[in-house]
Formats: sequence, C-alpha cells, structure tokens
Amino acid sequence: MFLFVGLGNPGAEYARHRHNIGFMAMEAIADKHGFSNWKEKSKGLVSEGRLGTDKVILLKPQTFMNLSGESVQPLAAFYKIPLDDIFIFHDELDLAEAVLKVKKGGGSAGHNGLKSITGRFGSPDYYRVRMGIGHPGSKARVNGHVLGNFKDEDHDWLDPLLDLVAKRTSDLLNKPNDFVAKITQEMKEIKNV
Repeated sequence: MFLFVGLGNPGAEYARHRHNIGFMAMEAIADKHGFSNWKEKSKGLVSEGRLGTDKVILLKPQTFMNLSGESVQPLAAFYKIPLDDIFIFHDELDLAEAVLKVKKGGGSAGHNGLKSITGRFGSPDYYRVRMGIGHPGSKARVNGHVLGNFKDEDHDWLDPLLDLVAKRTSDLLNKPNDFVAKITQEMKEIKNV
C-alpha cells in the first residue's frame, strides 16, 4: 500500500494558488484512475484506489500547509504505511515552471509543509515529488508568488503537466527516474508544438 499526499491549503480562496499544486495533482490522479469519492479522515480528505495491483491512498490535508504533518503522520500510522511508501507532491520554487523532480529524503528548503511532516515523523526519508512553479526573481516577491493564483497562461503548461503526472503515476511506484524522464520528454514535445 502506498500513500500519496498532495500539499496545499484548504478553502475555495486558495484553490488556484501555486502553493496548491499538490492538491491539484491528487485530484488529477483520482479522476484519471477512477478513485473513490473524497472522504474526511485524519484531518484531511482521502480517496482510495488502485494503480495496477497496488492499493494507493490519496490525501489532501485540511490542516493548512504549516500543519500538514498533523494529517499525514496519523494516517500513515493508521494504515501502517512505512516512509519508503510515502510520496509527497508539493510546489517547488527552485525548479522552473513545469519541471518535475523526485527525490527521497533531504531538507525542507524552507517549505513549511515538509517541515511539519518531517517533524511529525522524526525523519525526512519519504519521497518528494517536486513540482516546479518557478521563482519570482527576488526573495521579497516569494510569498506573493507562492500564495498567488496561477495565471490563465500558466494553464498552457500546468494542465498538461497534471495530466501527465496522473497518466504516469504507476511509473512513480516502480521506477521514479522513469517517471521523471518520461514526463520531462513529453513536456518538451508539448512545448514545441
């Protein structure tokens, strides 16, 4: 069993924020693979389904970003899911828009959702699916960028990226490097069209 967590902030006013790209990824995966309806559990919204033969739990914490660990860790404990089988999908300032990277462990790079999750587990040894949202260019503009809505023109890359993440999710479970390589190649092809 695997746990996929999309980070974001609850509430309609935050739905289109760059910080909520993790929520958007969970919704795309649930829709693409016919997962169950979202239900409240462990201070979050949970949807269940299968990717091939693997059972997967999707979680959108409803605790606000800074307290994400309060939702993630108890749910993982309830289902007895080890850190090796947890994937956190989140926005990444240090990656250009539409760039995707996967890594296991490491620091939070100032991401408060990751800080909260690592604090609750006492270890950073889970997978991170880092979804690039680009950097605004100066530190003073970071909060407004992260907590700002995606612009209409961003959907030229955002919608295909979310679709590919959902389409290629099975690769993530088996070969994370293939997951990244395939999406990177397909995004290059989409941008050249």
